[in-house]
Amino acid sequence: MGGVHHVALICSDYREAKAFYVELLGFEVLDENYREDRRSWKLDLSIPGGGQLELFTFPHAPTRPSAPEAQGLRHLCFGVSKLDAWVTYLRDQGVAVEEIRIDPYTGKRFTFFKDPDNLPLELYESV
Repeated sequence: MGGVHHVALICSDYREAKAFYVELLGFEVLDENYREDRRSWKLDLSIPGGGQLELFTFPHAPTRPSAPEAQGLRHLCFGVSKLDAWVTYLRDQGVAVEEIRIDPYTGKRFTFFKDPDNLPLELYESV
């Protein structure tokens, strides 16, 4: 088995999610399609360092419970080499970012923020 090929997210507002992941986080658009029969957008994004993120919209999709935590996908984590720079950048863009913490098992620094649909996203200092 190889690495993770992609992660799929269902978003409530296609334009807002696209702007967040493409313009704010800098993911590259690979393909973008409107599927008329499903009244649904599908956006394929390249994640720097490998893998892809798929963004979907579906009419009347229920919200994902994030608090209290529910079973299933807990969060997405992106490795970064300059955690402080990312935290500053995101906060300058108006994104609420938690204080940086230290992983007690690895000694690495990390923090969390949320996407437009309140999906928890983590930045983990990997270098």
